[in-house]
Amino acid sequence: MQGLVLISRAADFAARHHAGQRRKGASREPYLNHLAEVAHLLATATEGKDAALVAAGWLHDTIEDTDVSREQLAELFGDDVAVLVVEVSDDKTLPKAERKRLQIAHAPHLSARARMIKLADKISNLRSLLVSPPDDWERDRLIDYLDWAERVAAGCQGVNPALESLFRKTAARTRDVL
Repeated sequence: MQGLVLISRAADFAARHHAGQRRKGASREPYLNHLAEVAHLLATATEGKDAALVAAGWLHDTIEDTDVSREQLAELFGDDVAVLVVEVSDDKTLPKAERKRLQIAHAPHLSARARMIKLADKISNLRSLLVSPPDDWERDRLIDYLDWAERVAAGCQGVNPALESLFRKTAARTRDVL
């Protein structure tokens, strides 16, 4: 499948499967905005040279947050995309604290491309916290999230200098604001 077609199909699929989902922030922006930002960060970081990675950016939360399976992703987008999405997906049957612990533990062992998705995801999440934090999150919870995101990102180093630098700048700006 051609790169542009793959990315376009992934964006369309993500939009349909995440329809109605909203971010936790006070502005309740459509969840699709997060997926678009992650895909854009990955496209920019790779200078548009990795269509499967960008498609996986669009789809990175489909297994976690929808009824889509790995098999469906593989059938529609190929094994390369499906493997990336599975790599960055949490096991939602586990308690949240355990999922967060495992993200830190597993980050250094992910493939380089999956670590790029993790970095782009954390950049997008921190940007969201800056402009529209959840109403019910006190300052301490925001700082806890930032600390955790930095620990995950520490395990994702060595894959893309541009994403790594952008994460550091975003984390520093978030810390300054908090």
